[in-house]
Amino acid sequence: MATAKKKTVKKSATRKTSVRKKRKNNKHKSSKIWKLCQWAFYLGFIIFLLLAGYVGYCYLTMPNIQKAVSRTREPSTLIMAQNGNDIAKFGHVYAKVITPDNLPQNLTAAIISTEDHRFYQHFGVDVWGVSRAVATNIFHKRYAQGASTITQQIAKNIFLTPNKNVKRKVQELLLALWLEQKLSKNQIMALYLNRVYFGSGLYGAEAAANWYFNKSVYDLNMHEAAILAGLLKAPSRYNPLWQREKALARAKVVLQGMKNHGLISENQYQAALKQPISDGQKYRVTGGKHFAQYVYDEVNEILGERNDDIVVSTTLDQNLQETAERILQQKIAAAQGQNVSEGAVIILDKSGAIKAMVGGVNYNQSQFNRAVQAKRQAGSAFKPFVYLTALQYGFTPNSVVHDAPIRIGQWQPENYNKKYAGDVTLTYALAHSLNAATVVLSKELYLQDIAKNAEKMGITTHISTTPSMVLGTNNVRVIDMAAAYTSLANGGYAVQPYAINEIATRDGRQIYVRQSAPQVKILEPSIVRNISIMLENVINQGTGRRAKLPIFAAGKTGTTQNYRDAWFIGWTNQYIAAVWVGNDNEKPMHNVSGGNLPAEIWHDIMLTTIKNTPHGRSYDNLSNNPIDAIGDLIESTNADDDDAIGALIDATE
Repeated sequence: MATAKKKTVKKSATRKTSVRKKRKNNKHKSSKIWKLCQWAFYLGFIIFLLLAGYVGYCYLTMPNIQKAVSRTREPSTLIMAQNGNDIAKFGHVYAKVITPDNLPQNLTAAIISTEDHRFYQHFGVDVWGVSRAVATNIFHKRYAQGASTITQQIAKNIFLTPNKNVKRKVQELLLALWLEQKLSKNQIMALYLNRVYFGSGLYGAEAAANWYFNKSVYDLNMHEAAILAGLLKAPSRYNPLWQREKALARAKVVLQGMKNHGLISENQYQAALKQPISDGQKYRVTGGKHFAQYVYDEVNEILGERNDDIVVSTTLDQNLQETAERILQQKIAAAQGQNVSEGAVIILDKSGAIKAMVGGVNYNQSQFNRAVQAKRQAGSAFKPFVYLTALQYGFTPNSVVHDAPIRIGQWQPENYNKKYAGDVTLTYALAHSLNAATVVLSKELYLQDIAKNAEKMGITTHISTTPSMVLGTNNVRVIDMAAAYTSLANGGYAVQPYAINEIATRDGRQIYVRQSAPQVKILEPSIVRNISIMLENVINQGTGRRAKLPIFAAGKTGTTQNYRDAWFIGWTNQYIAAVWVGNDNEKPMHNVSGGNLPAEIWHDIMLTTIKNTPHGRSYDNLSNNPIDAIGDLIESTNADDDDAIGALIDATE
């Protein structure tokens, strides 16, 4: 019995100890959980404070909302060529203002159906729409659907910049909530209709109705209203004046949406499809649409938000612009069998003034400006930077370089015709665009120095200093290449291409005048003279013979791998022009090289400019003293060379 009692006491003690341990462990676990909860609370509170602070910062840095709302229309911007002729107009002066108590019913219904069918139900943000869009995007594993409300679109397009970042999105949400608190739904819709962009430089529904259908927005039938609403998705793609079939197909989608959302019946839907479409105003075809858009963007950067209607005087030579457009279109149309669909031309004078800018074959089909926005490989058009650097190192045009097969690591560049010339002069190597000789020469130079020369002469895109860079494997812009060659044409001075001379209000009050920047010499005159003579030889005896003119001309061809890009860039005594041809999708062309189609385009354009151009070489930045100029020329050239003697004679006439 005693033993049994002892066992019972032991078990009881063990049980009590176990219970104590469990309680202690549970207490320890509870303490841990409590601490974790505390830390989670503190962390959440800190995150909340940071988010609140960031939202507060976004709120404090928002634009002046009241001022922006008070503007009933986009101020007009009239852009004029150098001769005073109109090129384009953005915004409208005389468009009637749509008021909240008199919304155009057909267009309002079409836009609500297309852009925000819960417009009258949400508070500025469509929660259901956002949830649906998130689910759709997750399902498709890509951005497949958006959920911006009309109120958010107003906040984004009227008050904010187009930059996509967190700050802009936060401000967009804050502005949308502010608008919904301060304005009625009809006021928001009126603001939208007066300010939304309908393509062709048109802001506001009344201006768009006048332009596309030659009638007031209040007189639009359902079919016409659906076309205007459809434009908002992609104004250039669904332009009824130029893309009529696409515009009608899009309008049918809009009408179908109106029917699905119960805004019109089946009978109204069928009747709308049969309604006639009024003819718009006659579109006056003028040159320089890409240039006009480029200038308009520049104006917005210079002036920002504004209320005044303005007139912009530009550097554009309208005759030269229309000539460049016509020749580019004709030449590319004639080369369709060679699978080339696009091109770009930019023409500068020696100060950097843009005299012509062709951003593509047809502005109405594509507003993408290939002269300033496209980045393409330069090919051999980049080689002058290499030879220029060699001249700075002490090489001369008559220095000898060995043209033979060469390998650098796994890279083995070849000449265009897969033949090699052996020992050749730098002049010959550049004139005949010898790849192997250029790579051999570059091994005597620092690649960083070549890149620095290209950058200070005007190349703004990133230059990777790999061995292949000397053959033009880096992406460049057409406008930058034109600027770089201008530094050779003007005697070695840096230029910044510019298009605007003056901006004034319609009543003549001057707002902006371009100030001439001080000339900055970036290249020595002797270097410029030598590289100019070498590039003149490209046209006279090398790959650029199709660009030859009856006056002085210098330039360089460029062709990239598999004929994806073809260039010719060069200058006369008056102008510098860069020509690029290719395909937007970078598909190879059929045997289109810099020495054929681009050189021919360049030649035909420049030929029209030589009536008033002085003959002879352009060495107008030698010296103000004629005797010193002669001395400079003798010192920098070979007196036994016919070209050098000709240069001397031309410079002293």
